[in-house]
Amino acid sequence: MNCLVIGGGGFIGQWLTRRLLDSGRSVVVLGRRPAAPQGLDARASYVGGDYGDPALASSLLAAADEVVDLAYATVPKSSFDDPVFDLDQNVRPAVTLLQAAVRSKRLRKLVFVSSGGTVYGHALRTPIDESHPTDPVSPYGITKLAIEKYALMFHQLHGVPVTIVRPGNAYGEGQLPFRGQGLVATAIASIRTAQPLTLHGGREIVRDYIHVDDVAAAIVAALEGGVLGACYNAGTGVGTTNSDVVKAIVALAAAEGLRTQWSEAPSRPFDVRLNMLDPGLLFATTGWRPVVPFHEGLARVWRSTGLAGQQVA
Repeated sequence: MNCLVIGGGGFIGQWLTRRLLDSGRSVVVLGRRPAAPQGLDARASYVGGDYGDPALASSLLAAADEVVDLAYATVPKSSFDDPVFDLDQNVRPAVTLLQAAVRSKRLRKLVFVSSGGTVYGHALRTPIDESHPTDPVSPYGITKLAIEKYALMFHQLHGVPVTIVRPGNAYGEGQLPFRGQGLVATAIASIRTAQPLTLHGGREIVRDYIHVDDVAAAIVAALEGGVLGACYNAGTGVGTTNSDVVKAIVALAAAEGLRTQWSEAPSRPFDVRLNMLDPGLLFATTGWRPVVPFHEGLARVWRSTGLAGQQVA
């Protein structure tokens, strides 16, 4: 089985690529960098380029049985700062990929990785299941939802074999800090390097934190057993405030004699206040469930940054 992972050189992508390779698949990773990023499994083939290039998208899909699209050029803050860039860099390439998928003769599954943290907007009920209204409050969530809608339209009109996964807030070993996405990585790096940390909406913001290996497993489950045309949450159903996340990291730091500087600031207009995802549909369909408890996963990340400082640099 040949699998193309678009954006496979990123945080989630590298964990996913390892799982796909371990399952016996041949994996091609497409990324924007000209050379393979550090940490990418050497068993994968790497192609540097823009999947918004119709010729490149068509040539790669011609050899792929499966595709997972993880690529995204923005994060919530950058999308808020420049929504036109967000639209152009994310929606246009995704539609180009879907057009190439229509012409593919061998594609059996195309999984789009969306965002369970933003497409629903402010929660009307929790835990949030897939039938919850989608009313994003950030350009990031709007473009994620727009890509979902395009994908489902191409499925209905052209038979493109699409399945959508909506992860919660992924964290884990290897996540880069200070990128505007990933509180755990940024908080740990700030403490490791003795930098002050500002926490927006600390006690008001509740997130569904899920270890990246559980996210990767969810994507594989949807790839192998997800129903075509369906959307699946990949979360834990457990909400944790941002303040509680930082306090847990502070406790890990204190055990090593490290002091911390952090303060709270008001939440930002593009921050969803409450997010807890119901993962029941993916479990019922494929048997997937998250297995890494948050405090165990947090301790793993903390230990990994103390070994070589790979997340702190």
